[in-house]
Amino acid sequence: MKKYRIGQIVPSSNVTMETEIPAIFRSRETVLPERFTFHSSRMRMKKVTKEELEAMDAMSLKCAQELSDAHVDVMGYACLVAIMSMGRGYHCVSEVNLHQETIKNDFPTPIVTSAGALINGLKVLGAKKVAVITPYMRPLTDLVVDYIEHQGFEVVDSIALEIPDNLEVAAQDPMNLLDIYKRLNLEGVDVLVASACVQMPSLEAIDLIQKEIGIPVTSAAVCTTYEMMKKLGLEAKAPIGGALLSGKY
Repeated sequence: MKKYRIGQIVPSSNVTMETEIPAIFRSRETVLPERFTFHSSRMRMKKVTKEELEAMDAMSLKCAQELSDAHVDVMGYACLVAIMSMGRGYHCVSEVNLHQETIKNDFPTPIVTSAGALINGLKVLGAKKVAVITPYMRPLTDLVVDYIEHQGFEVVDSIALEIPDNLEVAAQDPMNLLDIYKRLNLEGVDVLVASACVQMPSLEAIDLIQKEIGIPVTSAAVCTTYEMMKKLGLEAKAPIGGALLSGKY
């Protein structure tokens, strides 16, 4: 039985990344033999503003060093909007920088950013046109939309819930998404991103929405978990809620 250590670089006010991602891995444990432990290092951030996000991102390298000390098998950077607000394609820069820190610490470690994972997940799903729900203020949501479109996708519609306080984001009832998504224009959409934020809970609602609309529904947390599994060399067929959460690999 192989055991893996999952490292997470987490905003100090994020409480969802350490619940949804372990939940998916724990579900996998019910059908497959591998086991997982979870280890976090935190970056200070309370308000989801561009200024706080930039300051927080500067702390990510220290977090990578700390997790490297623990010899984790993969690291996930758990803030999509921090990466996307730093400029188009920044997830590639961040992943290289974080990996270099692990090399300098003599334990090279695969890196996943939630921003890069969402982009890769949309590619795996064959998406061309997407719709997105975010908890961010509209200007940050527009940055996320621009970032996704720069990666080759058309964002047909987006919802910005405009919640600036990060703990309030985590306090949202995921089942509210069953009503929220109905405000989107889904005409021609290939994939719905029910939460483009690893702090806004969505895992409980993803499969229910997917059954209602008949197209793949994913989230930043699901895509991040999928990408972690792939980096670990584990089987993972699709970055959608049901496939990962129910252990249907």
